[in-house]
Amino acid sequence: MQTTTTKNNAVTPRQPVATNATNQYDLVVFCHLRWDFVYQRPQHIISRMAKDQKVLLIEEPWFREHEATSRLTAINPNLHILQPNVKSIEDIAAILPNYVGKNVATGWFYSASFVPLLSYFEFDTIIYDCMDELSLFKGAPEKLIEQEQFLMANADVMFTGGKSLYESKMMHHDNVHCFPSSVDYDHFAQAQNGIALPQDIANIKGPIAGYFGVIDERINLDMLNDVALLKPDVSFVMIGPLAKIGEHDLPRQANIHYLGMKDYKELPGYLKAFSVALMPFALNDATKYISPTKSLEYMAAGKPIISTAIKDVVRDYSTCIMIVESADEFATAIDAAFSVAHNAIIEQEYSNILKKTSWNATVEKMRALIKTAARS
Repeated sequence: MQTTTTKNNAVTPRQPVATNATNQYDLVVFCHLRWDFVYQRPQHIISRMAKDQKVLLIEEPWFREHEATSRLTAINPNLHILQPNVKSIEDIAAILPNYVGKNVATGWFYSASFVPLLSYFEFDTIIYDCMDELSLFKGAPEKLIEQEQFLMANADVMFTGGKSLYESKMMHHDNVHCFPSSVDYDHFAQAQNGIALPQDIANIKGPIAGYFGVIDERINLDMLNDVALLKPDVSFVMIGPLAKIGEHDLPRQANIHYLGMKDYKELPGYLKAFSVALMPFALNDATKYISPTKSLEYMAAGKPIISTAIKDVVRDYSTCIMIVESADEFATAIDAAFSVAHNAIIEQEYSNILKKTSWNATVEKMRALIKTAARS
């Protein structure tokens, strides 16, 4: 998954929505990520799609025995979130008539695990936005590969979250388009301005080598531990929630600080405190096809960046991101980042990359492709 660590950046809080089978939606989205977890690709794209369409986003089941009904809430008048209080995705079909009719113009899938719900709806257009190779993630169900094959066979248009993922999927669909992670430049560029540092990071001794994102099987925790030992004078700050790992899995050196999950609107303040920004990913099945959103977010903040050798990072950003393959190389790269406060060449590379991408531009290109698919 692409990993900007947040809660929810909606201007207005969620508001309960009355259960109403006559609710008319233009777009139904099926998402394996909870809207209030990390604010990343689905939130960036779907919030923009909802500016001129009425959208229902259906999350994975969230069974709560003490509650009688599912939760339907509004992020804004055009964007509603359904949290199904059922035990399985298949069980969601039984509650759908309470919330949405069968005839909806567009169905948008972030996970093929929702294909059992296809038979309920009569979509004019089906979209599969494949942001991750979920079948390679820890704990992925065996049937997910078969479900994805079914979804690709029924999708009118398919998007991918990076180049490696595109290369993997293009042979399985005749209308697939690559949309790598983008960036909200103005938001993260605040880190270069006079915003205040959050208190919990302001109290940490610098220099700071920082990361924000989900902390899960994709992070090379052994390397993080070894680099922290090699650089005892550097504070390593990890910002984000844990997923699929526990507190007992985390390295516990005195100079590693875990600050937990932060709201999207707070991230520029934390990023401002970083002396160098990190992408300490493991090289494993879960990272084989990732295209980290944080690459561009770190660039927008003007931070030097160190990453392990993620394929899409290496081929797209190796001219301006330091690529390392061991703890020793990581430690050396940190020293190099600290020794050059401002590198005009790197800054120009960042600028060239950032002016070619934005979430607004990504969504407009997606809209055009969806219109073409709907007409065909």
